[in-house]
Amino acid sequence: MSPAERVAWLRLIRSDNVGPATFRQLLNRFESAEAALDALPDLLKRTGKPLRIASQSAAEDEIAGLVRYGARLVASGEPDYPNLLKYIPAAPPIITMAGGENLDWQRSVGIVGARNASSAGIKMTRMLASGLGERGYTVVSGLARGIDTAAHRASLATGTIAVLAGGFDKIYPDENIPLAHDILDSGGALLTEMPLGWEPRARDFPRRNRLVSGLSLGIVVVEAAKRSGSLITARLALEQNRDVFAVPGSPLDPRAEGGNLLIQQGAKLITGVEDIVETLGSADPSRSALFDRDWEPDLTPEVSINDDDKSRLLSALSATPVEVDELVRQSGLTASSMQMLLLELDLAGQIEWSSGQLVALRY
Repeated sequence: MSPAERVAWLRLIRSDNVGPATFRQLLNRFESAEAALDALPDLLKRTGKPLRIASQSAAEDEIAGLVRYGARLVASGEPDYPNLLKYIPAAPPIITMAGGENLDWQRSVGIVGARNASSAGIKMTRMLASGLGERGYTVVSGLARGIDTAAHRASLATGTIAVLAGGFDKIYPDENIPLAHDILDSGGALLTEMPLGWEPRARDFPRRNRLVSGLSLGIVVVEAAKRSGSLITARLALEQNRDVFAVPGSPLDPRAEGGNLLIQQGAKLITGVEDIVETLGSADPSRSALFDRDWEPDLTPEVSINDDDKSRLLSALSATPVEVDELVRQSGLTASSMQMLLLELDLAGQIEWSSGQLVALRY
C-alpha cells in the first residue's frame, strides 16, 4: 500500500459513522478510499446530518505520532495483518500494532476472566498461560486487571498479545503501563483499532473483546460473573466459530457463575492445558465453510434511489436484527439499491450492524 493510499484508508475509517462494515461498503461501492472520500460530501448531504470527514493533516499527524511510539498502521491485506482476524465479521480495515514480528499469530489462544480474580484463579491462569506457551501457542488477552494481567505475565517469555480498548497512548488501566512495556521488551505485541489519543469508554471494551476472540483459535474463561465482559468475549468467540473453554468453579463463588454457566451451555470443561491443546490440535479457522463472507453485492455508480425506496426499507426495519437478504425479499428493492440505502442510513447513525451481517434500527 502506498503512503497516499494508507492516508486515505485512515481518513475514511476515522470519519464519523464509518465503522468497519461501512468502510467495506464504501470501498465496494467506489473501488478506492480516495474515491469514497470524494463521494462522502454528497452522501452526507442526502443523510441530512453534518458529519465530520477526517482531514489529510489529522491522518498524517496520527501516522507521525505512532512512529514516535514505535507503532505502525497495518491495513487488511498487508502481510503483517493477523490472518485470524480476516475471518471475523466486520474485521477492522486498519489496526495499530507494535512489536510481534516473531510471534506465531496462527496458533494463539485467548485467556480472559475476572478483574477481581481469586488467588486460585490467578494460579490456574498462570498454569494455563505458561503451559500453552511451552506448547508453542501465543497467549492473547485484554491487559485488564486480574486474569488478563496474570495471563500476560505468565506468557512473557513465550509470546503474548495485548489488545487495547483505547488509543496506543491511552493504555488502561494505568497500573498496567509497565506490563505493556514488558510485553514489547519480551517480543510480544500491543494492538488496537482505536485512534491515537482515544480514551477508552465502556462501549469500547466489547469492541476490544471481539478482537481478543478474533485473534484466537479459542477462548479460555477462567473466572467470570454471570454478567461480565468475559462472557461477552465467549459469546463473540462462538459467533466467530471459535472454541470456548471454561474452568469450573465452586457454585458458592460468584466469580465461578459465568464459567459454570458456559459449561452448562456447551463450553468445554477444562482442568489443565492438555484439554485445550487436544481440542485445538485440529482447529483451522481458515476453512471457508465455517465463516460467512461480509455482504458485498456488486454495485454500479449509476444506481439511483428515491424517498419511496427509503420508506420501504425503513418500514421493513425494526429494533430486531434481520438479515439483509430478508430485507431485500420483504422490501422488493434490488440488492444495489438496498446497499446504497443501508450505506446512507449507516452514515446517518440510524442503523447498527451485528455479526452475521444482521442489521437493525438504532433507537
